[in-house]
Amino acid sequence: MSCRLACHLILVFTLFGIASSASAADPAQACMDCHGKDGVSTESDVPIIAGASEAYLTDSMADYREKSRPCPESKYRAGDKKRPATDMCRIATGLSQADAAKAVAYFASKPFVPAKQHVDAQKAAAGKKLHALHCEKCHADGGRSAEDDAGVLAGQWMPYLQSSMKEFMGGKREMPEKMKVEKLSAGDIEALIQYYGSQN
Repeated sequence: MSCRLACHLILVFTLFGIASSASAADPAQACMDCHGKDGVSTESDVPIIAGASEAYLTDSMADYREKSRPCPESKYRAGDKKRPATDMCRIATGLSQADAAKAVAYFASKPFVPAKQHVDAQKAAAGKKLHALHCEKCHADGGRSAEDDAGVLAGQWMPYLQSSMKEFMGGKREMPEKMKVEKLSAGDIEALIQYYGSQN
């Protein structure tokens, strides 16, 4: 066997091994490099995905694949932090349907753990009343319910909620028809966010 052929075969087998190990990797574990252990994020700009419904997580992945939801670039928060920054559109597109379904089922099965954060008690009290008037029908139990398939709001990181609301209000993210936030002032929205952040 020539040296050139031997080197070529070594390269092929090496690349095949890398591809095989990547495809065999746990897709949920890869998500944890940003979303934290079991989907309980410790980073205020990264949402807690543990305990969200399978329908909500599946829809979110579809939105990212279709690039109908903003995909800000983010560095890895755990694992090999020297990896280049990535975004959810690239991650969702890179996952097979089977791997995406595995990750979704895994995180949906985990308990939601609320973020510990400082809140303004006065604003949170006002937000509780606003939630009861405008949001409770779709975000039941004060935003705690995952069964409404609208994402868990209670205990979610407030900076993440603030950026999400900016996306909705700025037209960068499609707003559900039932979500009538145009009636709310900036102060009202901040009070709602403080209310959700206060629930731990």
